[in-house]
Amino acid sequence: MEAAAVFASAPPLSTKGQSYSSFSRSSHCLQFLQLNPLKCKPSRTFSVHASASAADDSVVTLLDYGAGNVQTPEDILHAKRLIFPGVGAFAPAMDVLNKKGLAEALCAYIQQDRPFLGICLGLQLLFDSSEENGPVKGLGLIPGVVGRFDSSNGCRVPHIGWNAIKLTKDSEILDDIGSSHVYFVHSYRAIPSEDNKEWISSTCNYGDNFIASVRRGNVHAVQFHPEKSGGKNSLHAVKKRDKMNSTSYSLFLLYHGLVCSLYSGLSFAEVGLSVLRRFLYPKSEATKVIACLDVRTNDNGDLIVTKGDQYDVREQTAENEVRNLGKPVDLAGQYYKDGADEVSFLNITGFRDFPLGDLPMLQVLRYASENCFVPLTVGGGIRDFTDGNGRHYSSLEVASEYFRSGADKISIGSDAVYAAEEYLKTKVKTGKSSLEQISRVYGNQAVVVSIDPRRVYLRDPNEVEFKSVKVTNPGPHGEEYAWYQCTVNGGREGRPIGAYELAKAVEELGAGEILLNCIDCDGQGKGFDIDLIKLISDAVSIPVIASSGAGAVEHFSEVFSKTNASAALAAGIFHRKEVPIQSVKEYLLKEGIEVRM
Repeated sequence: MEAAAVFASAPPLSTKGQSYSSFSRSSHCLQFLQLNPLKCKPSRTFSVHASASAADDSVVTLLDYGAGNVQTPEDILHAKRLIFPGVGAFAPAMDVLNKKGLAEALCAYIQQDRPFLGICLGLQLLFDSSEENGPVKGLGLIPGVVGRFDSSNGCRVPHIGWNAIKLTKDSEILDDIGSSHVYFVHSYRAIPSEDNKEWISSTCNYGDNFIASVRRGNVHAVQFHPEKSGGKNSLHAVKKRDKMNSTSYSLFLLYHGLVCSLYSGLSFAEVGLSVLRRFLYPKSEATKVIACLDVRTNDNGDLIVTKGDQYDVREQTAENEVRNLGKPVDLAGQYYKDGADEVSFLNITGFRDFPLGDLPMLQVLRYASENCFVPLTVGGGIRDFTDGNGRHYSSLEVASEYFRSGADKISIGSDAVYAAEEYLKTKVKTGKSSLEQISRVYGNQAVVVSIDPRRVYLRDPNEVEFKSVKVTNPGPHGEEYAWYQCTVNGGREGRPIGAYELAKAVEELGAGEILLNCIDCDGQGKGFDIDLIKLISDAVSIPVIASSGAGAVEHFSEVFSKTNASAALAAGIFHRKEVPIQSVKEYLLKEGIEVRM
């Protein structure tokens, strides 16, 4: 079966009965003409493309693997939202994906937890293999074999018709389906197992239970056809009028559903419409308030929480002692009780000489995890190293020790900078960096990259090769621009890479979150660096945690209202009890910003 439809642009639609703009048909594709912005009730506007050359948040990319397409791996990698309306047979589809280099790009996109919706064959191809004309190797992202329905139990194959599905976990895109039926047409299916159960979001029974949908993070796929689910509608007249074959009609309906989901009041199969709308407009997540604890040994060898002023943690006194703000386990427990959504430990002296021997910090994690029931992140010295006896430890072994001790996420700093520099220079993912190793084994949701940039003012943005921004507050000599130079080793050494370039690179290498600091704002209490946070949060699709500079509740509201930050982190104002966590959340709620209370 041919599987090609290029939706290069969107025809204007009307809620008052206007007809569709004309579209041309060829043997391989439907080309919709007249690019118009699609206005919708939500604030965001979308257009539908097969190419992501101008990818931004307003573009939905349809993966077209048919013979008539001009799609490239770069279109997939640059996509902001990717829909794979797979039709046809497993083997030919995989053959095309492999020959055109799309398979590797698709795997990379999905492994980065970027917004993806697979439909029918678009779900099946995610599995290890299929028995259809096979065995044929699939993308290998989900454990399991796609096998043919067993007709010996009296079920007719293919399975064609409407069936109810059973939700097994929060699926997000299926939240509005309830007891409604969805439309299936397939001969092969994937079976639930222990190995793939964490992916399964719903099942259906047709002779036996099979997987009706999967979900992990932002990655979704359904076996049924949302564009047909929910019963008959007037679009059948379009099929008859233009003599479309089944494949073209299915893809036309999907396209129409995408357009309809951007409007209110249009007639479309309600179940399918809800699935597409949920994918385009995910539930808004509550913003997070995170408490950070910089942990180190003081001059007496005790493990304490401290806080730097532009990364200087020593008091400006004759004794020049390390600033002591409390004990890490006690403070973590208190912040959990106060309502912190996460607690982050930064071991700023640890693991420098012998990471796996840093028992005090591991013990802190164990005790904290017993009484602190929110996600715990820990960072500091997660890298490959060789001990004094010549034994080599990989960064993965170091991270595993953290995870075993109670960490939910690990944070990588300097090592991620070096890995990004090498990747940008060679364009090769070696798989050997700590970032790549840990995200491959534990998933990118378990890996945070901490970026420590310093503002460098410019008179002209063309002075440097790195991404610069026009700053809100000019520099000391009236400079209107700045770039953000990344640093390593606790801010002591500048590197030839900007924060923008680093953020983009680590996202591709497998980071699931970015902790964005700013040396210039650290400890100043004058607010977050909005210019920096907006630059980075607009550039990547993974969550960005705003850090450095919070001094009042208004600063939290400002960073959430002016940037796309997913969370805001503070340390000193919480440690010194200047601003309670609960006061921050109450203020955010009053300002209309969703928080967990």
